[in-house]
Amino acid sequence: MAEKMDAKLDYANQKVEQVIDTNRKLRVGIIGCGWIADAHIDSYKRMPDVELVAGCDLIPGKAAAFFKRNGVEGVKTDYASHKEMLDDESLQLDAVSICTYNRQHAAPAIYALSKGVNVLLEKPFTVTLDEALEVMKAEKASGKVLSIGFPPRLDPNMQMIKKIVESGELGKIYYIQTGGGRRGGIPTPFPEVTFIRDETAGLGALADIGCYSLDMVLNAIGYPKPLTVTGYKSDFFGKDPTTYPDHPEYAQKFGVDDFAAAFIRLEGGIILDFRISWAMHLDTPGDTVILGTKGALRIPSTECWNGTVGGPMTIYHDVAGVQTQTTIPVIESKGPGLFDRKIRSFLDAVKYHTAAPVPTSQILYNQAIIDYIVKSAAVGHEVEVEIPEI
Repeated sequence: MAEKMDAKLDYANQKVEQVIDTNRKLRVGIIGCGWIADAHIDSYKRMPDVELVAGCDLIPGKAAAFFKRNGVEGVKTDYASHKEMLDDESLQLDAVSICTYNRQHAAPAIYALSKGVNVLLEKPFTVTLDEALEVMKAEKASGKVLSIGFPPRLDPNMQMIKKIVESGELGKIYYIQTGGGRRGGIPTPFPEVTFIRDETAGLGALADIGCYSLDMVLNAIGYPKPLTVTGYKSDFFGKDPTTYPDHPEYAQKFGVDDFAAAFIRLEGGIILDFRISWAMHLDTPGDTVILGTKGALRIPSTECWNGTVGGPMTIYHDVAGVQTQTTIPVIESKGPGLFDRKIRSFLDAVKYHTAAPVPTSQILYNQAIIDYIVKSAAVGHEVEVEIPEI
């Protein structure tokens, strides 16, 4: 008799409703076996309808060591590239997680989709808008599921932000301030410095944590199209050897942004004021604020990439002509952790042929904003955003 497990949750309402049918196992591979892949394999191991069958990495022997370290046996890892793994028809792959460094997101995603394999692609979507468009063309041609890894969306507090906006409580949204940052937090795990090298990362704080801040507010307001961007980025701390007392040589390797800011005009007459940082002489660039014609929402969220808000939210509004405010308590998240929810929602989309949990049609605008911040920073003035039709 097939095992069944209560697992699918309505996270917004914190209810257990669905059963995982283990009659059909999904055969999954992992492309890229760095640190984020540890979170993927840890979650897949908890899924009763998943069979991990293959893995690959650009570094010889790394994939085999990865699966051995995580206690998963019988996995094929003797592949020199993602193409070699995806060409192995004996695997009968249903899906892959792509956990490579940023500049290697597009190529394996495109090839996996061309081979009829569903894809869970780690954030950021890609490094450039052009790459994202090429991935989406492959997605459209394949008819397969392609979901981007944004687990904070599955947090009930993040979902509450969207509910508040959609309720009309704030009226017409016209201005948003968002972002976040660290006073000192450039990711430099020795000996791997893929986060800070241009040839591997391509982008720094913008792609690592900025994409989360953008998604938090853009998803809440329905992902309007960006129209123009005035952007700035810098690398003052990243290129300073004193930032790395134990490894001053990192300064020579640093090739991405450690701070970025932008002023973005969105469709619908909305202004987005954005800033993000890996390092600065400040503890925080401020809370997220959503201003509307009937009210405003303040969100303590300077580290939203950790999966939730930083404390109770506040709605500022008028009641009977009196200025007042309402506190929205933090909702305690129940059930599986956010990463398990990310994996489960992707697997359900694959298994039941439903839409991607985090669709590329939305994250394309996220990627466009990041891309045009870079372009605007390069030319030193506002630029119009152009997004070709797919």
